[in-house]
Formats: sequence, C-alpha cells, structure tokens
Amino acid sequence: MKLVTIVGARPQFIKASALSRALASYPDIEEVIIHTGQHFDENMSAVFFEEMDIPAPKYNLDIHSLGHGAMTGRMLEEIEKILVVERPDFVVVYGDTNSTLAGALAAKKLHIQVVHIEAGLRSFNMDMPEEVNRILTDRISDILFCPTMTAVQNLKMEGFEAFDSKVYNSGDIMYDAALFFKDKAANKASIYSGMDLKENEFILATIHRQENTDNQARLRSIINALNSIHRSKPVIVPLHPRTQSILKKLNIQPEFRVIEPVGYLDMIALTSHAYLVLTDSGGLQKEAYFFGKYCITLRDQTEWVELVNHGLNQLTGADEDKIWEAYQSVDYSVLNFDVQLYGDGQAAQFIIEKLRAQHKVIE
Repeated sequence: MKLVTIVGARPQFIKASALSRALASYPDIEEVIIHTGQHFDENMSAVFFEEMDIPAPKYNLDIHSLGHGAMTGRMLEEIEKILVVERPDFVVVYGDTNSTLAGALAAKKLHIQVVHIEAGLRSFNMDMPEEVNRILTDRISDILFCPTMTAVQNLKMEGFEAFDSKVYNSGDIMYDAALFFKDKAANKASIYSGMDLKENEFILATIHRQENTDNQARLRSIINALNSIHRSKPVIVPLHPRTQSILKKLNIQPEFRVIEPVGYLDMIALTSHAYLVLTDSGGLQKEAYFFGKYCITLRDQTEWVELVNHGLNQLTGADEDKIWEAYQSVDYSVLNFDVQLYGDGQAAQFIIEKLRAQHKVIE
C-alpha cells in the first residue's frame, strides 16, 4: 500500500509527524511526502522536518509567495505530475490550506482516493480562504477523518450521508503529536530558558491571519490591546517578517516583545509555560488547551467550538476592549481542562487501520 502525503504549512508538518511515526510500525505501507513549499521561511518549514523526525520529503515544489489562484494552480499542476509517476493508493491531505485543496483536486481528477484528515471543520465564514478550501476538499474526499463529533455533525448537516464517502470520528491527530513532543520540548527547547521568563508570568500571542494582518483597523486594535496587556504582564509575540513589515509601514509601534517565528518545540515550551495564550491561529487554540492554558481568540469565529462551549476559549475578534476584558476575566480556579474533547491521542493509529481496511476492499 502506498500513501502520498501533501504538506506545506506548519500545522500540516505537526500532523504529518504523528502519522509518519505511526506508519513506522507498518513496513508494508510506503509513504511518499510532497512538500509544496507554501511556508518557505526556514523557521516555519525546514526546521519542522528536523525537529519532529519527519522523513525528508521526496519532492519539494518550492511554490510560495503567490496569490491564491496562482499558488493553487501551480501546486495542482506539479502534484498531478508526481501522482502520475508514483501511482499511490491514497493521497492524504491535512487541514485547509491551498496545498490541501490542490492535492485533493489533483488526486480526484486522477481517480485516486482522497483522504482528508481534519475534515468537517467549519467557521461558517466564507470570507476566509481556509473555509473555502476545507469545504471543497471535504466534498471531493473519499475518506474523511473528523477530529470531533461536532465536525461529524457538520458533515451530516451538509448531506454527506448521501454521498459516496466514508466519515469517521478519529480524534485529533494534533493531540497525538502534542502528547509525544511534550517531554521532548522540555528537554530540547531552548527559547524559554534563554529569555529570562518566569513560569506563568508571561503571555504568548500570535497574529498571522490575513483577516487581521491585512486589515489596518483590526491590526491596530489588536496591537493596542496587546500593548495594554503588556503593561500588566509581559507579552511575547513570535511575529512573521511579513507582519513586522506591515507594522513598520503603518507606523504601528508594538510595546510588547517581538521575536522571530519559532519551531514547534520552542512553541510548545512557550505555550506550556505561559499564563495564557492570545491567537488567531486554529492550531494554537488547541495546543493551549492541550497544555492547560486559557485561550483568547482574536477572530470572530472558530472551528473549535468545543473549547468555547466548555469555557476554555473566548472569542473577542479584533475588538480592543473585548480583548482587555477577556484577559481580566480569566479565573483558572473555575476552569476544567480534564474534559476529553479531542480523542485519546491514538488518532494516527485509528486512521492507518481504517486505510488498511479500505485498501483491502479496493484491491
């Protein structure tokens, strides 16, 4: 049995690491990794393969810094060429990036079974490119592995029971990775120890979504809120160079501590030692929960509604006052992080067994 796995962005590297590690116990399964190059920054791409012992990609397409249409089109073209040569049984795509959609389209048009890991998520905001990618990918996928029952229900409401596809609640493969790398991060990550930070006495924040970075009013509001919070408790922000350039161009002055983007182990170290997390990232919302940290989400919607429903995450959008009020309202004494929202940490094993069973059916 042969799998082709498509990756191109930080969260996909994390998920791919869990699947690749589990596949090591199955010598009869060959995995070929295609790295589209969507995230080309050294700290956001190559370092993840090194840190997480992901097998080196057989193909690196080096496609980046393009508009959505050009990027997706070029990826589709190049992935199709590879699939014609490799002739896999399944193409595995993760999440909601342009790489995800391009990989799914290329496979589907070649009549190769499409496997979507992290299927069924919905923000119900079609202005988000990620929402478009995930909806289209789900619709053309043959096997959909959902991280939560909410995701399964989303697909049911969209009529997937009538489609020729299989839907499973696998649990969240990112939880597999978080459990595995927690101890490794404690032993190897250097950033926390080198920044003179005190346990639970600083705040970790990230800003990267275009809805925030490309909207001047939203970006100013978020930076103002982070500046205010920083006066109360130190705020650390790993910030992509593109966002740093936008701040400089708009003459927006961060008072908090800006650092370069960091690798996954350093991010785990920062998250696990922080007081709380502020982010517009989907993945970091869950990682905060995995490590028992409250999350303030700088978006108007989230795919991870379980966290909001259980009082472990609060949506504030980019509203400066709401962000400040959310920060002031955090009370860890009433928060319960023991509730199991994303499976038991065996999602990768579940996925592989289902694919093996499906392969026997189609042989």
